Amino acid sequence: MRLGPHPDLTPEVLLRGYAMGIFPMAESRDDPEIHWVDPRQRGILPLDGFHISRSLARRIRRGGYQLRVNADFRAVVEACADRDETWISQDIQSLYLALHEGGFAHSVEIWQDGALVGGVYGVVLGAAFFGESMFSRQTDASKLALAHTVERLNAGGFQLFDTQFLTPHLASLGGVEISRASYHRRLATALAAKARFFPDGYSSSTSGTAPSGTVQRSTQTS
Repeated sequence: MRLGPHPDLTPEVLLRGYAMGIFPMAESRDDPEIHWVDPRQRGILPLDGFHISRSLARRIRRGGYQLRVNADFRAVVEACADRDETWISQDIQSLYLALHEGGFAHSVEIWQDGALVGGVYGVVLGAAFFGESMFSRQTDASKLALAHTVERLNAGGFQLFDTQFLTPHLASLGGVEISRASYHRRLATALAAKARFFPDGYSSSTSGTAPSGTVQRSTQTS
């Protein structure tokens, strides 16, 4: 479904769309139109099946970066939109900023030497996390952000990590495709449950599940 220029789309309407299993996209940065998407095949990242390669596990252990959450949400969205081809129009970006101010959208960020080098942002409803986009300015920065996001979601009791589409990058990390019907069933279950993006007593270990299934710790702070 396509909405014309200057659509009457509020953050509240956007949240209702997510709860229905649809999400917004535009054709370009300056596109005045927004359309809703409900793919036949939906990408998800199983929270119990995130794959960390040996090289990424070594990168996590090596450290040398800082993990931050919501330190600069606006900059993360702008970095995700800063591409030759993007679905994040100026109107859509404004909506995500409003959701962030309302506590419904969050960013997981990787910083190095005082600079933002990678990140992921998404929308939270119930026990569902709708991953919207990610970016990387250094090798493995987006993978690091995803690893820390998965760890946080598991700690907070989330049940669904929606990636919308499945890319080769996400597939290499354990992402899979499921049917639209299966996704909507999982979404309904997740929306009926409760989860916390900021769990009580949670402090990121800056770790992920290594191929052996062990937790690898490093020295970063959140």
